[in-house]
This record gives sequence, C-alpha cells and structure tokens, in this order.
Amino acid sequence: MRVLVTGASGMLGGGVARALADRGDEVTVFQRRPLTGSGAAGLRESLGDLSDDAALRAAVAGQDAVVHLAAKVNATGAWAEYERINVRGTASLLRACREAGVPRMVFTSSPSVAHAGHSLVGEGAGPADPDAVRSPYARSKALAERLALAADARDDLAVVAVRPHLVWGPGDTQLVARIARRARAGRLPVLGSGAALVDTVYLDNAVDALVAALDRVEAARGLALVVTNGEPRPIAEILTGWARAAGAVGPSRRVPAPLALAAGSAVDVVTAARLRLGHDLETDPPLTRFLAEQLSTAHWFDQRRTRDVLGWAPRVGLDEGFARLAAHYAQHPLP
Repeated sequence: MRVLVTGASGMLGGGVARALADRGDEVTVFQRRPLTGSGAAGLRESLGDLSDDAALRAAVAGQDAVVHLAAKVNATGAWAEYERINVRGTASLLRACREAGVPRMVFTSSPSVAHAGHSLVGEGAGPADPDAVRSPYARSKALAERLALAADARDDLAVVAVRPHLVWGPGDTQLVARIARRARAGRLPVLGSGAALVDTVYLDNAVDALVAALDRVEAARGLALVVTNGEPRPIAEILTGWARAAGAVGPSRRVPAPLALAAGSAVDVVTAARLRLGHDLETDPPLTRFLAEQLSTAHWFDQRRTRDVLGWAPRVGLDEGFARLAAHYAQHPLP
C-alpha cells in the first residue's frame, strides 16, 4: 500500500512508519521538520503543518491509507493550540482525504477521551466525552475522535480509532525518561498506596496494533479500540520498573492521594492564570490534577474485543519490556 503516516517524528509514529516500510509498503511521513539519521531510511518525507491545507492535500495525494498520529500531547498549554492542532488539524486532514479519495484511515486516540477521573476496572472503550474528560489534551482528542468516527459514518472513508494506553519503550522521552530523572533526583513519590492497577502497552505491541488496524480497517471501521499489554500491575511496580531500567532507584516515599489531588488542582489554577497572562510554558509542571488522578486510580481495560477485531495480540510481555529497556539504557545512558 501507499501509506501516509503523520507524526512520524514521535516514538510511536516513527515505529509505525518503519514497520510499514520494512514489510514493503510505500510510506510517506508528514511532519514539520525533516527526520534525521536511520529513522528516515526508506521513507518519503512531506513537510508541513496540520493547519496548512495545501501541504495536507499534497501529502495525501495518491495515498491508499493514512495513519494519523500527529498531535499536541503536552500536559498543559493554551487551549487554542490543542484545538488548532488536534481538532482543526484532524478536520483538515479528513477533508483532504475525502477530496483525494483516500479510502481508509487509522486515527490514533487515547483512553483519556473517556476517562472522567474515577477508576476504570476491566472496562472497554467507552464513548469519547469531551465534556467529562480531565485535561485539555483529552478534550481535544475526544473532539477529534468524534470527528474521525463521524467521517466514517457518512463518507466512503473507512475510519477506526485506536487508543493505545501509556506507550513506553526504548527511546521514550515523554514518559520513561521523565520518571527516571525524577527518581534520580529523589522527586518520584507514590501517590496513595501505590496498589492501583494500571495497564500500559510496550512500544512494539502498540506499533503492531496500529498496523493490524490498518490492515483490518474494513472490519473495524467505526469502532474505538483500547490497546494495552493486558497485564495490569500496581502503579508502584511500574514506576519502579521504569526507574530501575534507567539506572535509578524506585520511589521511596508516599504522598496521600487527596493531598496530591489538591496540589494538582492548585497547580492547574496557577497554570491557567499564567496562560491568561500570556506566559509561555516551556515545560510541563511536575504535577497536575490529571496526572495525580492517573497515578492514584486504577485504569485497566478488557482487551478481548480489541484482540478479536484486530486479530492481534501483544508479543512483548511487560517483564521482557523492562529487560529491553534496561539493555537500551545500558548502551545509551540517560543524561
């Protein structure tokens, strides 16, 4: 197939682009800056921004499918940016696909689009609810997912929404590296008891699931599917595994969950005030209400429907993933 992958400069998008190219697909990647190093080998690049309609039309021309991963993923920021990139950018990409006659799309979403802050225990993929979600990112992705699935309902474009949950692996700078740095500095507490069960998905498994969704989009069209390893573990165990793999010690102190939630809410108020005053936030704050909820409540999902529809199952277990991560950091120590 001729496949366009947006957001290939990210860990997951790059993995999907390489997996498709390795199996013989003709892959075009769309992002703002050129790829560097071995990650660009065998890929055709089309540079542009999701708000650039002309660049999108050029990128989708002649494609058989699109895997859409490009998004603003920061924990905090001005709503206008989330809306511009995640919502209006997705709408523009859908319009370009319709005009070019692209027949299929995999929209990469997030379980946070259906998370209202309470524990999720063995649940499936609930409907995206932008009014109940807990962060600007989740709200924007919920709105974008609704647009994508609505396009499937009324057009010749077949769309499936895939929601990978907490993707991690070698080369991860968004999650594992931040956890490891905080652990090194002694600033990685466990919120609450640390016993809340949380599911994650190792990078290779998430890549496989997105490729499977592309191949089976006609069977899966119109659906939202959560993707995880299917191995929920206590959050304290997961944090310790990531920290130790990077050569740090695990969390050594605990913070009561109500205190962390209150602190996260206070940070959100301050952050919102700074944004209203026009301040640029170069880095995410160490704690937000959303992050406190994620670290203190259970969230794991029933994977039976996902595996049945996609004909997919994880091939890398969590323990093997921790070992692979440790081997990576042994060769590439965290600065």
